Amino acid sequence: MPVTIIVGAQWGDEGKGKVVDLLSKDIDIVARYQGGANAGHTVVIGEKEYVLHLIPSGIFHRHVSCVIGNGVVIDPIALMEEIAMIKSFNVKIEGRLFISHNAHLIMPYHKLLDSIREQGANKIGTTGRGIGPAYIDKYMRTGIRVVDLLNRDVLCRKLKANIEEKNQILSKVYGSKELDVDKIISEYEEFDKKIDPYITDTAAYLHDALSKKKNILAEGAQGALLDVDHGTYPYVTSSNPTSGGACTGLGIPPTAIKNIIGIVKAYTTRVGNGPFPTELNNATGEQLRKIGGEYGATTGRPRRCGWLDLVSLTYSIRINGIREIALTKLDVLDSFDEIKMCTAYNAGGSVLKSFPTDIQTLEKIEPVYRTMKGWKEKISGVKKFKLLPKNAQRYIELIQKLSGAKVSIVSVGARRDQTIKM
Repeated sequence: MPVTIIVGAQWGDEGKGKVVDLLSKDIDIVARYQGGANAGHTVVIGEKEYVLHLIPSGIFHRHVSCVIGNGVVIDPIALMEEIAMIKSFNVKIEGRLFISHNAHLIMPYHKLLDSIREQGANKIGTTGRGIGPAYIDKYMRTGIRVVDLLNRDVLCRKLKANIEEKNQILSKVYGSKELDVDKIISEYEEFDKKIDPYITDTAAYLHDALSKKKNILAEGAQGALLDVDHGTYPYVTSSNPTSGGACTGLGIPPTAIKNIIGIVKAYTTRVGNGPFPTELNNATGEQLRKIGGEYGATTGRPRRCGWLDLVSLTYSIRINGIREIALTKLDVLDSFDEIKMCTAYNAGGSVLKSFPTDIQTLEKIEPVYRTMKGWKEKISGVKKFKLLPKNAQRYIELIQKLSGAKVSIVSVGARRDQTIKM
């Protein structure tokens, strides 16, 4: 039962879109298991760039079926825009996209509450897309699921109860205008007509595929260090991007997992607030951002940049069970005279080699760096590991040695063909 999980091993934005697209040529099904339209996965085919937020990155391979699992929270507007975008490129989507009937829906009040809360004192740095409030309602057992769209009476009853409660919060706590119940019901009924052909019992669909020995790629969003349980809480996302989230987010058993690949950027970035031990608030950090085009695919926000953090990476490898690393954006480091790698933390005179997830400790530590000479050559056209500059080879080998995971893929550019298989 061959399932491979793709995990972002850092704080997200590692380049999962490219790797999923690359691996999809040998895959039957790509299944997204958590998150929402706050994630942006970029795929470059030829000179054309595509940014996906909900639909799995394997959609551009015509033989691949794509699943949006029950662990995803779906924004109807974002989903329909994405479907229209894909169709505009003459990519057939009917019969290839399957959406879980148990996935939860993002409602207008979720976005409004998310935006209002981000204006308060306790800012997390969210995208404001309503993801967190949607997951809150899911675990409060008051969420609206895709299956609820199929029964107007159920939809109306649940929506009226939810909106009555949310209007109390919006008007009395935040002084905001109340929402129109009938308008929202009407909008979501229209959405139901458009989404109906894609609604599926995706857990049953995946189990049937497993019984037929089909190859499945489970695609996560964000990164492991943003996991609500294992990340830098409270500066995290609202779901489980770690590999364990694939089983609950898709309804597949752990025994079906064959391999776990961690996507690792050759340096480190973070979007939003929260501790970031190797962050460079200087010209070097700006150079990484400029060369790497480090701006959010969803929001356009500039990403915080720093050197590769092996302490956090080793932690991520451990909690995810990562066996292989896909190393991305190595070419961004081409112009640096020196390249640094964090191998430990200094915490008040004590050396830490394990990653502390409490922010009180993380905000005080100082990174301990190992410095290497750069390679000062363009590598975007290199096709084989042995043809890389020696210092680039040493950098990759050191990552393998210190992390304990094999580097199996090296990306030296955004395009499909700018990839080295190890």
